[in-house]
Amino acid sequence: MTITPRDEQMAALIEKDRGGPINMLNLLKFKEFAEYADGSDAEISGQEAYMRYGAKVAVLVKKLGGEMLFGSGANALVIGDGELQWDMVAIMKYPSVTAFVDMFNSKEYDDIHLHRDAGLAHQLLVQC
Repeated sequence: MTITPRDEQMAALIEKDRGGPINMLNLLKFKEFAEYADGSDAEISGQEAYMRYGAKVAVLVKKLGGEMLFGSGANALVIGDGELQWDMVAIMKYPSVTAFVDMFNSKEYDDIHLHRDAGLAHQLLVQC
């Protein structure tokens, strides 16, 4: 399952930039247990690993002038067919597409990405 944007997805984000702030809807599915490349912390949940990332990325977003608008566990499927596929939903606000892309490409982001990789099984990220 995919947890990182493809080049053409990032290009489309930049191409559709209308200027000004953007919101990013995150639909998150966690691994049962964290899977770090070095085998460490195999006893913690995927959600715990992702929350390590979440705490650090929140600091980066705030430094950019963004913020978390909403975050919650996904509790019940109210409309639609099948099973609820997501464990958590979050909406992040960024001051601009450029700020988001700069953060995504930064050394600071690269340094914390291992926790995201260890914890996430699947994600949808939708620019709103």
